Amino acid sequence: MMAMDLIKRNKTVFGVAFLYLVLFVFSPEKAFASVNNSVYYLAEMFQVLPVIFLLTVVIEALVPKKTIMNSFGEGSGWRGKVYSLILGSISAGPVYAAFPVCKTLLGKGASITNIVIVLSSWAVIKVPMLANEVKFLGVEFMAARWVLTVGAILVMAQITSKVVKIKDLPKDERQDEERVVEIKKDYCVGCGICARMLPEYYEINEKKAKIIAEGVKNSDMDILLKSAEECPTKAIVVNG
Repeated sequence: MMAMDLIKRNKTVFGVAFLYLVLFVFSPEKAFASVNNSVYYLAEMFQVLPVIFLLTVVIEALVPKKTIMNSFGEGSGWRGKVYSLILGSISAGPVYAAFPVCKTLLGKGASITNIVIVLSSWAVIKVPMLANEVKFLGVEFMAARWVLTVGAILVMAQITSKVVKIKDLPKDERQDEERVVEIKKDYCVGCGICARMLPEYYEINEKKAKIIAEGVKNSDMDILLKSAEECPTKAIVVNG
């Protein structure tokens, strides 16, 4: 029973191992070539991924959620699309390195549209690749392909954002939890700005702001962050 549970939890790993076993039985030469390729890509991943994970930690810990939302969120408009193109174009490493970065950006308020742009530009219009393209195929070829590729990326990003929604994406347990709003009583002066802005979340009780909502939905984050900014004593803290 424990063995079956282990296999179910690691279906992909066991599936790949089984395919390798079959390949070794029927075509040893192709099996050895496949193993060599796998070792090469694993070695590359171990070189690249630590740097990428460090980058995601920096984004998570040091870049404010508001900054991500303003630069890459739904309301960022063409500015967000340009930033996404630049981010993808100047990034280094293979495209699989982009996935943890994009997941972190999504968790901090980036839109589906801009995530598609980052991933696509990371894959096909990175600056080092363009330099090599000019060297071997010429400036005119590179420029024409760049314009057509960027146009296709923008169209694809818009279509993807209509088909796939944030709620459809897999989330970790921390992301699934409702956001938490905290009021630091020692800082609160009972000015009532928060209660006037969001009476469904706050009320003034005994000259102190009080939270009357049980939790905060992700869709309400913008206005809640705004209420925290408007608090003159910074007594409101939005966690998450």
